[in-house]
Order: sequence, then structure tokens, then C-alpha cells
Amino acid sequence: MNTNVIASTILALSALLFAGCGGSGNEPEPATPTTPTVPTTGDVKALTTTDNRSKDLTESFINFSTTDNMSPSTIRLKASEEFQTIDGFGAAITGSTAYNLLKMQPADRAAFLKQTFSHTEGYGMSYIRICIGCSDFSLSEYTCCDKEGIENFALTDEETKYVIPVLKEILTYNPELKIMASPWTAPKWMKVNNLTDLKPYDSWTGGQLNPKYYQDYATYFALWIKAFNKEGIDIYAMTPQNEPLNRGNSASMFMGWQEQRDFVKTALGPKFKAEGIDTKIYVFDHNYNYDNLADQQGYPTKIYADEEASKYIAGAAYHNYGGNLNELNAIHKANPDKELVFSESTAGDWNNGANLQARLIDDMEQITLGTVNRWCRGAIIWNLMLDSKRGPNRPGGCTTGFGAVDINDDFKTIRRNSFYYIMAQMSAGVKPGAKRIGTEGFTKNGLTFSAFRNPDNSYALVLSNKNSEDVRATVDDGSHHFPVTVPAKGIVTLSWK
Repeated sequence: MNTNVIASTILALSALLFAGCGGSGNEPEPATPTTPTVPTTGDVKALTTTDNRSKDLTESFINFSTTDNMSPSTIRLKASEEFQTIDGFGAAITGSTAYNLLKMQPADRAAFLKQTFSHTEGYGMSYIRICIGCSDFSLSEYTCCDKEGIENFALTDEETKYVIPVLKEILTYNPELKIMASPWTAPKWMKVNNLTDLKPYDSWTGGQLNPKYYQDYATYFALWIKAFNKEGIDIYAMTPQNEPLNRGNSASMFMGWQEQRDFVKTALGPKFKAEGIDTKIYVFDHNYNYDNLADQQGYPTKIYADEEASKYIAGAAYHNYGGNLNELNAIHKANPDKELVFSESTAGDWNNGANLQARLIDDMEQITLGTVNRWCRGAIIWNLMLDSKRGPNRPGGCTTGFGAVDINDDFKTIRRNSFYYIMAQMSAGVKPGAKRIGTEGFTKNGLTFSAFRNPDNSYALVLSNKNSEDVRATVDDGSHHFPVTVPAKGIVTLSWK
């Protein structure tokens, strides 16, 4: 019930009781409780979410202080100290996500996509990942060349009827959208059981790429990128293999670091150069712990050691299904000239993924602020939207995961999960092309934050508070300062000119 209604009812009952106990009935009316007003304009825009949803991507404003800053709890921005450039934050548009989106009424879908991706009318998510062929969240098992012979390459219905129409609609709301693409498997006719026997391998799951098809597979990627370009969709980056150390996904293919090095060096890199394709190549695209395979530890660094391969490679992509995110620092330290991006994480039953109070702050620390503070240029989570049955999904793949949002059977009602909030909080303040910058001064256990200077020279500061009490601080950019309260178990994104 509305709190004002409750208050009015209590006041009315009190008046009746008082009159019945001898009161004259002419006593003054009690003052009506008032709700504090929230400023609708100001120097600093704040976007706030708490794990109990008392603040739910709630917008407010703060004014610069007009007094001298004497606060000992001051976070000072150091704009002269620059780190990596930011590409963006977002989620994967899988076949399943596209299918669910297209089940919505056009007006409902437009409202959701605009709110999610628009920089001017929404949160401005700006980096997504799509699949080259099928994944465990596709409508079927397939590649774009299932009939033997690279001359048989063609996009399928999953691309032309689902993924591409959704991408085109998103691009109307965010023309600067960056897209990363990854394959889960090569066409089966290119696969062998292992690199010793080289026997044909007729399965979507496992197997390895036959070296005799390196050139055909490089052509496959070039044709796929050009087919999307023809539809007006630019592919900003790609990885040669999703989870190359995972043999057991519903669609998968093992590709150790030596194979990936040789494929990039002898086929993929030269093919892209010859065709004038400027899509970035990120290697690895798997877990921090390299699936505990001793000979695969430091996978990207081993590839970079080959100068011929390294010249075609922008950097490495990581997932967080195993190991510790401090591996990002180690890889950056060993290869400071190479980029890093966080390309996948999934919320599911195994980590209480639908419980915002269990996930919000931990996801912020592990997936967005945690990776950005360890040199990642962006972060992308898996599946923007799944349905109430966690799908559609493929047998043998993940069946217990959640999307960034889940949509009910009415294909209208949406539940936003932790992943949506952490990406919205980052994207709302940190724009593509921003530079992460230094800070000094106030710190506190349980408070994680990162500062940025956007291409328009505005600032953004994103703070996450793991503590059970509010944290109050002052922010100082050298020209202005202002107070901020980061609520208990909450996130605040601050943006100002």
C-alpha cells in the first residue's frame, strides 16, 4: 500500500479515537507528512542501484560545493594519469536472445532496446558479442558452411531472420555500437579427432581443426565478416575460438595455444590483411586458470612470443569460470602493448544468479570494475535476454543460466538481473573512447571505484559499496568538488562536465 495512504488512514483513526475519548473535535489538523524532494537538475548526475532495489537505476543530481574542501574523505581525480581506452560494456546477442526479442511486440521491444542501448534516451550499452555459427544458446546446431567446400558458405536463417534484424534495430539507437564475434566450432568437415590420427570427426562437440583446412577456415571468417558488412553491420573484433580449452560444450572445438598461433600466423592474419579486413583479433577467449592445463598456462603470452603471429593480434579475451581475475594484471605486465577485454560471464543457479542481494556487488567487483581496474577495455556478459525456461538452449549446453534480463511467457514482462544493472551503471557514465584515469586520497575496505575522462572531457566516477552502511565521501576533480553518499550494498555512477 502507498505510504501516504497508510499515514492518512492512521491520522483519521487517531482523530476518531480522540473524539470518542472526550475531545472536542475542534483540535487543529495534524500536519500532512511530506516526502523529501529529489533535485531534477544539478551539476553532477548520479545513477544509483542498491541490492534491495530501494534504488533501481534511480537518477538524482548533486551540485558543486561553493565552500573550500576541508574533507579528509576526499577522492581526488588525477586526469594526467591515463590508463587504457574504454571500448564499452554490454551483453551477447545470441540466437536465443534475438528469438526472444522478436517475440515481443515491436513497441515493447523498441522501448527495451532504446533504454538499454541509446546514449541519449537510455543507459548506452555499447559493446555486444555475437556467435559465428551456433552456440549453446542457438535455435539449432549449425555453421555457415555445413556442406563440404568453402564455396558453399552462406548465412543461415538464424542470422538473416533473427540476429541481423535485431542488430540493425539496436544500431538505430546506438550507431557507435561495437560488436565482437566468436565461433563455437568449425564446420564438422574441417574437424578431426586429434592432430595425430587426423581422422574425420563428425560431431559438434569437441574435435580439433584439421591443419589442411586452415586457409579455408580463414576464408570462412572473411566471408562471414563481409556478409555482415554487406548488411551494414561492422564487426569490430573477433576471437578464433570460444573457450578453446573446453571440449565438452554442446558446440565446441579444442584449439591449444600452438594451434591458435599457427592458424593466426599462417592463415587468419594474412587473409585479413589481403582482404583489407580491419577487424581486431583477440586470442584465447577463455578462463583465468586456463582450465588447469599445465601446458596451456599463459596461453596469450606464448602466442605473443611469436613475432609473426603477434603482429596480427590486438590482445586477449578472458572469461571468469575458473581462476582469479588478477591473471589480467599478470598478462598485462608481461605484455603491456597488448589489449585485454572481458568477453563472457554467466549468472545461473550455481551462483544464485537471480538473487540481486547475492550477486550485485560481487558482480560489480568481479566483472566490471574489477576487470576495468585490471586493464580491460570493456566487459561483455552472456545472453542479454532469456525466457522463463532459461532458453531457448541446446542439449548438452547450459540449461541453468539466466540472462541479463529474463522475459516472462507473455513476452512483455521483464525481470532485470544483476548483470543488467552492472552494465547499465557502467555504460551510463563511461562512454566509448573514455580513458581510465588515476585517483588518490580516500579509500575504504569494501569500497571499489574507478574514474574516467570521456571523449567530450566530461568525467565519470563509478563506485561500489560492499559495506552494510553508507559511505560518504567528497569527490574533487581539481576544479570542483562535491559530496557523495554511496548507499550500503549499492552502486553510484557520477557524471559531470
